Amino acid sequence: MTHPGPVLVVTNLDDPTTDLVINELHHREIPVVRFDSGDFPATLSLAATLTSEGLTGTLTTPSRTADLGSVRSLYYRRPSGFIFPHLDEQTARFAATQARYGLGGVIASLPGCLYVNHPHRIGDAEFKPSGLAAAASAGFLVPSTLLTSDADAVRAFIKAGGPVIYKPLSAPLYRDDDGVSCTVKVADVAPEEIDEAVSGTVHLFQQRVDKICDMRVTAIGDRVFAVRIDSDLLDWRTDYSRLTDTVVDPPPDITAALYRYLQHFGLVFGCFDFAVDREGRWVFLECNPSGQWAWLEAETGLPMVAAMADLLERKTAT
Repeated sequence: MTHPGPVLVVTNLDDPTTDLVINELHHREIPVVRFDSGDFPATLSLAATLTSEGLTGTLTTPSRTADLGSVRSLYYRRPSGFIFPHLDEQTARFAATQARYGLGGVIASLPGCLYVNHPHRIGDAEFKPSGLAAAASAGFLVPSTLLTSDADAVRAFIKAGGPVIYKPLSAPLYRDDDGVSCTVKVADVAPEEIDEAVSGTVHLFQQRVDKICDMRVTAIGDRVFAVRIDSDLLDWRTDYSRLTDTVVDPPPDITAALYRYLQHFGLVFGCFDFAVDREGRWVFLECNPSGQWAWLEAETGLPMVAAMADLLERKTAT
């Protein structure tokens, strides 16, 4: 029986993908409580009790109150961090830590709640080395990858493996000298570009796939949506205006491996990226457990928003 309680949505204010899903849930008359962790404690409050009987209590926003014991599902998207601008640096750091383990611990422990995805499982899956290892175990073809802080190891890897690209292991926000935000991009790497600066931290280098196209496969519960992406770009995410999108059916072995991967991390949603080589083989690049996907519905007409609403409603797909 479907739980009658609300859907909790945890994300920042500027999240168009979430807006679409919430609109669909409202159309279905499913109650929704949306909040951002950055709202705490200014406009978000928590009162939770833990006993041998379980977790009870409430989470309150300026317009909604959620009974923590009756939440049907939680959509964990892209919340901002905790901030305490009225406190000195040391006290603010203490307060943020308490909020993370307190509020964060409560929303990670809701009884009977379906998580899309559970924040702890998202954290596990965001480690690229873990993702690549899980992909290989699941049966995906994975490109040869080097993780190192040794410049000589990089040069040897490039010499042995042919064209090689560099990928950031994570993508924290950078700001240039003018204060404009930017990110570190995926890029080809030549041996002469490698110097001792590599020793400053761990880097990821990967054999470049000689690809004919890319594939974005989005798993939403028991629904799988696959789109072929044609472009002349190394990383198609750098310029969406140069993409041609075509709906495809993924090979059965890819779908089976995809669910083995999700099961490994305890996920019910994921955005998978593949490169298809000249022999037609799908090569796993990564899976983003909090990836963007709604733009594909606008491009292809795939019913992805409805599928996500079905999942959060806890409605069995037909």
